[in-house]
Amino acid sequence: MAKINIKKNAGSTDMTAMCDVAFLLLTFFVMTSTAKIPEALPVDTPTSTVQTKLRETDLATLTVGKGKVFFDLKGKEVRIRTLELMGEKYGVAFSEEDKNTFSRMDDFGVPLLNLKQIIDMKAADRSKAGQPGIPADSLDNQLKDWIYNARIANIEVNDKELQVAIKGDAKEEYPAIRKVMDMLQDQKINSFSLVTGLRGKDF
Repeated sequence: MAKINIKKNAGSTDMTAMCDVAFLLLTFFVMTSTAKIPEALPVDTPTSTVQTKLRETDLATLTVGKGKVFFDLKGKEVRIRTLELMGEKYGVAFSEEDKNTFSRMDDFGVPLLNLKQIIDMKAADRSKAGQPGIPADSLDNQLKDWIYNARIANIEVNDKELQVAIKGDAKEEYPAIRKVMDMLQDQKINSFSLVTGLRGKDF
């Protein structure tokens, strides 16, 4: 009796479900990730083995490098209130749109009279603007006023003392860092953080 050979087709794998998962993950990462905007004043911090993280709130960061000082502040409401206090002190009016844009900005380093020009720029252009740094000399010490008013604003908004961190370039001369530290101590801020990069174990 003749045998009937039945052809067996190789089984196919349905990849639809796997493709769906892959696209879902891709969409998730695209929507939740944010592009890193270049720092207005990039600095190469000194290294250390300490792994303490900076606070996410109630923090002001002073970036020192290339003979300039830049200022950054955490918290939208605190930033808005600080800007209002600085505007009142120096007689500069800021619109609600200016305040909202400023609340979302990163660090900056210009005299207050030039701040509106930085606010009006696109985020990517601010790092290319060639900001001269916040005035911090004896004749025009706006940096001292930024720190003072930020402390007041943080107490008003969050009812907490503002913490301060200094982020200095490893190649910056010590007197420049010391000047900022003296400014903090003049305002009775004797405890502050120094931002460093993590040193490898085999360093």
